[in-house]
Parts: sequence; C-alpha cells; structure tokens
Amino acid sequence: MSDGVGYVRQLRTFDAAMLTVGGIIGGGIFLNPAVVAQRVHTAPLIIGTWVLGGVIAVAGALCFAELGGRRPEAGGGYVYLKEAFGPLPAFLYGWTFLLVVNTGGMAAVAVTFARYTTDLAHGPGGWVKPIAIGAILLLTGVNYIGIRAGATTQNVFTVLKLAALAAVIATGIAVAVTVARHGASALAWSTTDTSVVPIAPTDLVRALGIALVPVLFTYGGWAHANNVAGEMRDAERTLPRAMTIGIAIVVTTYVLVNIAYVLVLGPAALAASTAPASDTMRRALGSAGGTLIGLGIAASTFGFVNLTVLSAPRILQAMAADGLFFRRAAVLHPRYRTPSAALVAQAVWAVVITASGTYGQLLDYVVFGDWIFFGMIVATLVVYRARDRRQPGQQVGYRVPGYPVVPALFVAVALYIVVSSVRSNPTNSLIGAALILLGVPVFFVWRASTARTLRGRGQDATVR
Repeated sequence: MSDGVGYVRQLRTFDAAMLTVGGIIGGGIFLNPAVVAQRVHTAPLIIGTWVLGGVIAVAGALCFAELGGRRPEAGGGYVYLKEAFGPLPAFLYGWTFLLVVNTGGMAAVAVTFARYTTDLAHGPGGWVKPIAIGAILLLTGVNYIGIRAGATTQNVFTVLKLAALAAVIATGIAVAVTVARHGASALAWSTTDTSVVPIAPTDLVRALGIALVPVLFTYGGWAHANNVAGEMRDAERTLPRAMTIGIAIVVTTYVLVNIAYVLVLGPAALAASTAPASDTMRRALGSAGGTLIGLGIAASTFGFVNLTVLSAPRILQAMAADGLFFRRAAVLHPRYRTPSAALVAQAVWAVVITASGTYGQLLDYVVFGDWIFFGMIVATLVVYRARDRRQPGQQVGYRVPGYPVVPALFVAVALYIVVSSVRSNPTNSLIGAALILLGVPVFFVWRASTARTLRGRGQDATVR
C-alpha cells in the first residue's frame, strides 16, 4: 500500500473453509432443484445431475486452489488474469464482477433474506427493501472493523445454513426409514411416481446439459475465498486445504439434500414446487417444518450477503493499487487493516441497485459473463505451468491432480454454459456483452488519467 499499511494474515483453515462453503451455498439449493427436476424428470437423473455438477465444481475448485496457493494475494481472479493475460481482461473481470455480478447478487440475496424475515415476522411487504438495505449496511459495518469480525460472522451463519440443510436431509432419511418399514404405499409422496414421463435416450444428453446450467450456478461461488488469500495464515497451504474441505462439504450436502427432496416430494411434485425446501419440511413436519426452514433460509441468505460484502472489496483494492480505480480505495484502514473505502463504495452501489429494484434484470444480462471469467481464470493455469517449464527451479506447493485434463474439462464446461445462456436468451446476452465491453473505454480512460497524475508528480507513468 502507498501508506505502508498491509493486510494482516489472521484467517485459519476453518475460516477459509467456511468462506468457501458460504460463498457457494446461498439461496439456490432451496429453489433450483425444482428447475432441475423439470428438465430431467426421474429420480436417478435428478440425483445424477447434481453428482455430475459436483464433479465439475470439484474440478473448478481444485484449479482455484492451485491458483490461490501460487498467488496468495488479495484480489484472487483479478491478480491471476492480470499476470497471465494482461491488465485489460483483469479490469473487465473486476468491472463486471463489481458493477453487476457481486453487487447484483448481493442485492438479490439481501431482498430474499428480507422477504423471509418479513414473512416470519408477519410484517407488511413495505418492510422488504428497508430490511435488505439495512442488512447490506450492517454487514458493511461489521466487515469495515476487521477481517476477523467478518470471518466470525461468516462462520456463525455458515454453520447455521448447514444446520438448516442437515434438517432437510434428516427429514428425507426419516421418510426413507418409514418407507422401508411400511412399504412405499405408506406415503403418498414416495419416489414411486407414475406421472413422471421418462426421457428418450436420444434426448438424454441434451436434457442433462440443460439441467446442468442451474446446477452449476448453484455450485458457483468458491472463488470468494481466493479474494482474501492475502489475509490467510500460511496461505500457500491453507487455501488449497480449505478449498478441498469446503467443496467436499458442499457437494455432499447438495447431493443428500436432493435425495431428501426426491424422497419426500417425489420427482413430479419436486418439479412443480416453487419452494422445494419449504414444501419438503411442511410435508413431513407441518407448519413447524415450514417455520424452521424459513429461519434456515434467512440465515443462509444473510450469511451469503456477508460473504459478498467481505470478499469483493479486495478486488477493488487491488485494481486501485494498479491505478484502475479511485486511488483512495487502494489504501487500507490504518487501524482495522481493511479496504475501507472500497467497502463503502461497494455498499453505496449495492444500496442504489437494491432501492431501484434493477438487480434482477442486471443479473439476467451478465450471468453468462460470470462463466466467461471462470473459464478464463482457470485457463491462466496453462500460462503459469508454461512459465514453470521455463523456470524449472521454481517451487510450487499444491498442484491440480490430473492436469491438463481437469482444467480443460472445466474450461469446456464453462464454454458450454456460456453458449447455452446465449442461445436461451440472445437479447439479454447481447445487452450483457455490451455492459462488459463498456469497461474497455473505461479502462483506457482510467489508465490515461492515472498516467497523467503520475507524470504530474514526476513519477514513472507506467500503469501496471
């Protein structure tokens, strides 16, 4: 930092693992399984799709684990893209992530939290936006006073969301035991469902591909932990270990939760459900089950908002340090060692789009862009490995098993997701591409401005 204040390495393996889990589990697992069931219909294919998605998520997380171990710095994907492909792709990643993806996701999930909180409190609909904005501001304040405060908050709410999902899993197990003891006819919602129409073999590959789209979006989010690598103790070892533990927890949880949905609701009812987790708990436990899962979803979404508040300002701070954002954002708070100005800037923008209600439309526009950058970030491994061959003495800790097959598989899947998103809604994709490319002139204007400022101070005008 220009003032000599740097990040403090305080986070341990448990903290980093909870960041990984918390960055993935938001509200999607409580809703998206219904979309998957609509697309593949039968219990084996529903579960199989989540298993396949888990394999792909593991591949991506392992790649990010190696990248984090190689470059344990604040900023994550921005740093890797800059070093591998140059500052423009890195800036466009930061531009898209911070302008829409992270702040839009933050607003959307904050509103979901507010809706569940309002329903649980039997409050009026007018409470939703104020509660959502209040949650964003409260969590910004928590993270402003230190990474330890933000990480502890994350740990608490990640454990709570896992407890809520464990309750769903336990309910499914209880149903399975009842079926085993009394026969499938004892429960009207058992997996024997004659209304389900099987998919023809010729359509199976297409159906699985389409069903994977919501699955992979539900699995996304492991990259948040990389953004705070600069604040992890022994990050070269901590981050890969935590990433492996975190993704294992998520995949196991997601598969078991979907088994529970199928056991309690059956494939057809799951496909028809607008809230699978709530329907599952109400079907098995009555209104008390609905209240319990409502509390769980509120905790899960609140924790996810905290994670988005905590993680992304580290990208802003890294961009500002390179002269590609307001220079004030490059400076850490002298007492709290947090990117305080970046946190405030993020909060202001998130509040604006929450209040305006435009976050949903913005996310629809650029949701495919998230996977463009996922694929590009994993592709940086090829550049790093090529440099290793030119510098044989360089020591690297964790390495992705199965290289180059594992990263190649992930990049291919990312490309498939992007193509599928474009084909499903070309108009939104065109608008989204325009929003992303709008960052190109912004990059050159910002870089030129920074160069002029440096020349005016008699300093080297080269902008990194």
